[in-house]
Amino acid sequence: MSNKKFQNMLGKYKNIIGREIGIIDENGNIIACTDSGKTGKSRENICHEIKFYKNKDEYIKDGYTYKYIERASDSMAEYILFVFGEDAEASKMASLLAISFGSFENLHDEEFNRLSFMKNVILDNILPGDIFLKSKELNFNESVGRLVYLVKFPAQLIQHDINSADIMQSMFPDKSKDFIVSLDERDIALIREIKLDSVLHNNNNKNEDIEKVAKEIVSTASSEFFTKVIVGIGSPVAEIKDLSRSFKEAQIALEVGKVFDNEKEIINYKNLGIGRIIYQLPTTLCEVFLQEVFKTGALESLDRESLMTIQSFFENNLNVSETSRRLFVHRNTLVYRLEKIKKLTGLDLREFEHAIVFKVALMVKKYLSSKPVKY
Repeated sequence: MSNKKFQNMLGKYKNIIGREIGIIDENGNIIACTDSGKTGKSRENICHEIKFYKNKDEYIKDGYTYKYIERASDSMAEYILFVFGEDAEASKMASLLAISFGSFENLHDEEFNRLSFMKNVILDNILPGDIFLKSKELNFNESVGRLVYLVKFPAQLIQHDINSADIMQSMFPDKSKDFIVSLDERDIALIREIKLDSVLHNNNNKNEDIEKVAKEIVSTASSEFFTKVIVGIGSPVAEIKDLSRSFKEAQIALEVGKVFDNEKEIINYKNLGIGRIIYQLPTTLCEVFLQEVFKTGALESLDRESLMTIQSFFENNLNVSETSRRLFVHRNTLVYRLEKIKKLTGLDLREFEHAIVFKVALMVKKYLSSKPVKY
């Protein structure tokens, strides 16, 4: 348990006890104390003496009563508590406080173990056969579904000494259901419980709820912490062992979104469409495809006006009238531009099959421009 947590607890007890209280670590250093001036000082000699007399229920010396803080997971205590005074009241206080701190520490250890287990699961650092046993040991609820949100924070946040994990923990304080896994300074995985029926029946309303959580993350980060985040959403899973798949999908969602939808703040793996397929293709195959579709230099010969026309034409479902209205040009002007594009590329966007090939080719081109060679 961190020194800060010990100090916070001592602060709560200070006014109730009315005496000096402190915690010594196994190296004999005072790591927390109601008298802040003593924090950091050594009582190594006391630590050695207490270990020598370890069968005693308590140890009294130089005006202080010392007591081990016992841990459920360890036969040897890591910490020693001390209370000012050698009287019976000091002895009683030391015993009660040692029990209280021991219980708190064991609870903290359990939280840490559950979080560490979840991190190992999503990163595939645990054998599948061990996942079931460990989840039972740590009392995980198997009757719920779960999914992974991957939240990417901006680099500027780190420069301002703001902890991204703390931001996420403030949004999702229920540590028994929501797990905040810090992957690095910028990437935080949120493992969240959902109802199992939404996983099994692919409930559309529940899918909207899933995206609603992502919207809340984006909104809260923007309004309360003045930072822009991007959220990738994996698929819901019914079993803990499948969380690694949900995590990989959230990673892919962010990667594909960065290539094809870099304006989006929320990217759901289920909504990636054809971009997901292109992203998984070898770049050599993509290059061959472009060579077969276009003449050499055809794409490069398209000017800004032509590219804007193509984009608007696709956005308006290949509708000439609607596209000309949106571009504020005459219908004949748009037809002229489309004829020009056909002459340069050999593809007539007014024909559905040609339009599909062109759309895919543009996405492939964008993909190749964003990635190194992948065989």
